[in-house]
Amino acid sequence: MRLGFVLKEAFSGLTKNASMVVSVVLVTFISLTFVGVAILLQQQVGAMKAYWYDRAQVQITFCSSVDETAQCGGTAASDEQIQAVAASLTAAPLGDYVQSVQTLSAEEVLAETKEVLKDNPIVETLTPDLVGAQIRVTMQDPSNADIVVESVADASGVLSVDDQRAYLEPIFNILNAASAAAIGIAVLMLVAAVLLISTTIRLSAFSRRREIGIMRLVGASNSVIEAPFVLEGVIAAVIGSVLSGAALVAIVQFFVKGQLGTTLGGTGLLVGLRDAAMVVPLLVAIGVLLAAVSASVAIKRYLRV
Repeated sequence: MRLGFVLKEAFSGLTKNASMVVSVVLVTFISLTFVGVAILLQQQVGAMKAYWYDRAQVQITFCSSVDETAQCGGTAASDEQIQAVAASLTAAPLGDYVQSVQTLSAEEVLAETKEVLKDNPIVETLTPDLVGAQIRVTMQDPSNADIVVESVADASGVLSVDDQRAYLEPIFNILNAASAAAIGIAVLMLVAAVLLISTTIRLSAFSRRREIGIMRLVGASNSVIEAPFVLEGVIAAVIGSVLSGAALVAIVQFFVKGQLGTTLGGTGLLVGLRDAAMVVPLLVAIGVLLAAVSASVAIKRYLRV
């Protein structure tokens, strides 16, 4: 097979069907951009889960003198009750699951609350007797937090036991939903790209039906006839996939590292240019594969007619 002939025919087809080629490039560009965004979103969710879940604690809040629940009855937890819960967390069997235990008195909890809510004038009216002491438990494996929750929830003097991972779940659910939506849109766009490539190749073959007939008369094999048309689709898809890769890098650079990084005060947990650069070759490979397969099927079907 003469490479020069194949290239000449391919570029001739691209020139004659410029509008359709531009359509293929745009559809490929948009669909693969969504694919890249979905991949980076999954990487982002994974990185955030690995970071925050490992740092999520079990927070045990003790009764204060104003807690009128049945478990507290308006009586603040005594030092003995707090020490008893702390001791149970370091002794077997709970001690096998617990990495560290931090006990905060009511005064320390109040000071921390005032620091966090320093712009809220209401915190200035709080006093230690209105705030319960706390124990913060760091688990060796955060997935075992339920063991601690169930073991100390009914202990004397305990108001509530909270697994901080529960506060993170809604955030990760939103990110997962956004990722799933991006994947869904990407799949639809990829289907549209496949159909458009197939249509473009069939139209290109129809417009050159005379040349195809002459090639058949002189004994050209089907592979020689098909190669320029497949190459047309691949070239258009490569252009679209490269553009999608560039768009992905731009999104990470200017939106993730720029705007989000500034808003969050750092980019340590955010996907970076290295992550985007690793996705770009995958996008190009997907674009080339889809274009080659769809173009090959389309021209084979046309030649059989």
